[in-house]
Amino acid sequence: MSYQIVTDSACNLTEETIDAFGLEILPLTFMVDGVQHRSYLKGEKTDLRQFYTMMREGKVITTSLPNMQETETTLRRVLDAGRDVLYLGFSSALSGTYEATELLMKQLAGEYPERTLCAVETLAASGGEGMLVYLACKKKEAGASLEEVADFVRETRDHLCHWFTVDDLMFLFRGGRVSRTSAWAGTLLNIKPVMHVDNEGRLVPVEKARGRRKAIKALVDHMEQTAIDPANQTIFITHGDCIEDVVLLESEIKKRLGCTEFVVNYVDPVIGAHSGPGTLALFFVGEHK
Repeated sequence: MSYQIVTDSACNLTEETIDAFGLEILPLTFMVDGVQHRSYLKGEKTDLRQFYTMMREGKVITTSLPNMQETETTLRRVLDAGRDVLYLGFSSALSGTYEATELLMKQLAGEYPERTLCAVETLAASGGEGMLVYLACKKKEAGASLEEVADFVRETRDHLCHWFTVDDLMFLFRGGRVSRTSAWAGTLLNIKPVMHVDNEGRLVPVEKARGRRKAIKALVDHMEQTAIDPANQTIFITHGDCIEDVVLLESEIKKRLGCTEFVVNYVDPVIGAHSGPGTLALFFVGEHK
């Protein structure tokens, strides 16, 4: 029986990838000075450089869950077309998106007893979620059933490594991720945190690097320590409008690990609102997170 993979815009996949796999994307929302925007609109490319410019200029950015009425409309359209649904969602430790969508799917299951509605939490965010969705779509293309793909995601999510750094700690402070004291001290001392997402899908600081180049080197150090056959992986990188740092990160990975395939995209506004301009994130499959 045919099925549709559905995910949310926190996956940070490119429009080309979304189109290639025929994905359904549930757009999260964000507000700029109180005006609501969707983080993804089918067929429309948001100027994310402008978004990060607004952040640098001090615009007030807040975020919220997807519009659940629109989510319901999307799911009903898929179900009415005779397809089952596999939803792969944003980490519930970072957002209420997964829980709200899973609850809606349980409600819809009673109306569509002939359909299978399956929700799997990716325990991931940004390019980590995107990479899991990408790998799931590859499995589906190879002929895997909905249940087989769901099992694959559950087995793989604890090996989907997220390593990232930010350029301005004040954005993490505003999002409640670090204290005001740590943010001010880190800024004064040019400290760049190196963080990852743990097995529960939570954002965890791991170490501190003095300066941007050392932080980028630390990302590759962690990849070198845990990546499984990195030269044969497609590596995902997302960034908060800092393409020069992406080039440096790619160059270091190619030199040290022999990787040749990369997928690069902006960190979307809903995640970028909390991590800020200059966020640089690296994703790969490893022995452990």
